[in-house]
Amino acid sequence: MSIQSIKDVSADNIPADNYLPDDEKILSGRPEQNVWNVFSSKDDKFHTGIWDAQAGHWKVSYTEDEYCVILGGESIIHDADGNTKRVKQGDHFVIPAGFQGTWEVPSYCKKIYVIYEA
Repeated sequence: MSIQSIKDVSADNIPADNYLPDDEKILSGRPEQNVWNVFSSKDDKFHTGIWDAQAGHWKVSYTEDEYCVILGGESIIHDADGNTKRVKQGDHFVIPAGFQGTWEVPSYCKKIYVIYEA
């Protein structure tokens, strides 16, 4: 492999995939989201890139392990028992496969994601 196989985790020169969560998952707002997937492994189980979202609140159910670094804005993650975790710029954390709850973006959030499909 050459040095060109090393990928910078940047949205530069990568088209965004723009989407909304499914209607039945949206609890409030219009949480429009973008993903700039920088790299996927050959077996399609490992992915990394950049994600952002506009204000909203939606249900989540993780089938993958995800490491996140918040680049800007903030999010509030709620578990099924009503506990919350507020994450903001500079925070690093892992969401394990099997987590169920909701993801809330008060105004805007941008993160680097590293996902392993469990």
